[in-house]
Amino acid sequence: MKGLQVGIAMVLGILLGMTGISAQAIPVTHQRSTALSVGRLRSINDRAVHYVGVPRKYQHARRPHGVNRVTSSHGRRVTFATKYLLPYPGYHHQAWGNPQSMTTDNRYLYVIYCPTAWKNRGRLVRYDLRKLAANHVTPRDLQRVYVTKAKKARAIKRAIKIGPAFVTGHGQSLAYNWKEHHLYMWCDRESAPRVPTSQYGYMTQISGRRLKPTRQVRCRLKQGKFAVPGGHVLTFDHSGHAYFWSRPTAHRVYLYRGTVRAHHVKFRLTHQVLRRGPGTRVQSIAYNSRTKRLYLVADDSIANLPVRKLAGRGHLTSRDIRWNRFSSRREFEGLTFARNGRAYLLSNHNPEVMISNRQNW
Repeated sequence: MKGLQVGIAMVLGILLGMTGISAQAIPVTHQRSTALSVGRLRSINDRAVHYVGVPRKYQHARRPHGVNRVTSSHGRRVTFATKYLLPYPGYHHQAWGNPQSMTTDNRYLYVIYCPTAWKNRGRLVRYDLRKLAANHVTPRDLQRVYVTKAKKARAIKRAIKIGPAFVTGHGQSLAYNWKEHHLYMWCDRESAPRVPTSQYGYMTQISGRRLKPTRQVRCRLKQGKFAVPGGHVLTFDHSGHAYFWSRPTAHRVYLYRGTVRAHHVKFRLTHQVLRRGPGTRVQSIAYNSRTKRLYLVADDSIANLPVRKLAGRGHLTSRDIRWNRFSSRREFEGLTFARNGRAYLLSNHNPEVMISNRQNW
């Protein structure tokens, strides 16, 4: 393909609890053309949004073995309640206590685990939602699946598929492309929290069946003096457009829209800059196909806006932007939506997946 140079990179994974190194080679496309375009920007006074700082210390779940609830205190009222308490410990006592992101294709729920000690490595675990429902799995059933010998546990284990370890980077950006039916994720390796090791962006395609990388694109998101070292979060709408957001200053938000293909990545910085971001940490981004809105997630704070108004030169106004405030002091690691518009919220510190009671909020 013109303008591209294809190479081979080694992706190394060290399997927890085992000696030796598991390595696999995946094809890497070195994209020569820039992966970013930048036009004239305008500021949006999203006055409905209030910046929420990261808490000094995250709260653990109030009910580590039961059902927890998180309800919005500002904005349209929505409540998230525990759907699944994720297995802890994991298979063969693996460290599954630090999930970083999740996504769904409506049949499976995919969760990326990145143990802190692994340093830029992790693994993908797939949960079969149909099988879990058919077996009437309770939150506690799933949490104890690898520490009990109960008969039901054998059926639950058949609903879980565990992928190999691989280089994930921070792991915050797992997303499902509804148009191409592939999983993608930025491989944003860090030398310290939020300190990238490279100015290149690495977009990884992951097999939903094998749960490991199949190919990667290395690209430079730069135009003139403006540059960003890849994304930290990622989502797709049902037309195949990709999105991520960043926080260039303490409060402002940049929104990016583009396309991701097997051998090529292209984003543009949309023309609208939000004056007020939802919070300190860029935790997640999600698209709701029922409401056609994009959700920007920080801890205890979620802003959302109509995705169609990001196209072209953009037509966002302050009235378009909604905001939800929560008071849980939990760490919001990920948000994803099923086709019916129900949201799944991934929370850490007693890892669990919560589900919303509303589709439109």
